[in-house]
Amino acid sequence: MRPDPSAVRTVVCAGTGVIGGGWVAYFLARGYDVVAWDPAAGAEERLRHLVDAAWPALTELGLAEGADRSRLTFEPDLARACARADFVQESAPEDLDLKRRLLADIDAATPAGVVVSSSTSGYPMTDMQTECATPGRTVVGHPFNPPYLIPLVEVVGGKLTDDDVVAWASDFFRLAGKSVITMEHEVPGFIANRLQEALWREALHMVASGEATVEQIDLSITDGPGLRWPIHGPMMTFHLAGGQGGMAHMLDHFGPSLLAPWTRLTAPELTTGLRDAVVEGCEREAEGRTIDDLVAERDRGVIAVLRALGRA
Repeated sequence: MRPDPSAVRTVVCAGTGVIGGGWVAYFLARGYDVVAWDPAAGAEERLRHLVDAAWPALTELGLAEGADRSRLTFEPDLARACARADFVQESAPEDLDLKRRLLADIDAATPAGVVVSSSTSGYPMTDMQTECATPGRTVVGHPFNPPYLIPLVEVVGGKLTDDDVVAWASDFFRLAGKSVITMEHEVPGFIANRLQEALWREALHMVASGEATVEQIDLSITDGPGLRWPIHGPMMTFHLAGGQGGMAHMLDHFGPSLLAPWTRLTAPELTTGLRDAVVEGCEREAEGRTIDDLVAERDRGVIAVLRALGRA
């Protein structure tokens, strides 16, 4: 018998990199006790640095009652960590064999009925739950970077996931303050990542062919369609592009352009030259700002957008 989503008090975060650490910061800010586990050397120090860096933004957004960084425990033993869980969020690197083994270990150590969620950015749960003794409680809870600021979580189960687990996880994330898409079918890369990937691949093609610089690509989004997307997504944006005739007029008028060679969805070869061009372009655009500087800048901007739209 699993606890009610509203009864969750202790969240275990297995894996504390950029995504897992972001989850730790978020759950702490929402007033949960968090037990973190990560086998990497120096993981606890990096995690606490990440949480401290995120805390000003989370404080500005508003902390839940009882939220405190002192409620974080770093536990080096996975079994001892999972034994305390009311909910588990796994955020290990994107390595299928690793995730299979880790989810099986988490499943073996976690009390019966407790839901185990994965932050995977692309693997179907069907492929990851194969070694679990009780795969019915495993589900994908795919967040967006940084999880402590970006509201969306995509929830989807695998072939062996119990239907009530998908519903439970969706309810839990909503209670925790997230915006949730509950997917009815597994899709590689889920929804948002597939859309991001299409844009990313086209950007790499343009850099590789010399058609655009890194700076031009970023400006084309931040000062172009990116300004519309916090208000209306791509479908509603094109609905408005049809004027009073809406999407119907837009499709009838611009539909033939879908056959024009405007995009190349296959990925370009990641040559050394392309890699170096992208890295050097990002360094130029950063203009000496450190990663911590850029994180703080991003967080201030996201908060401003959320507040301007009445979502924070």
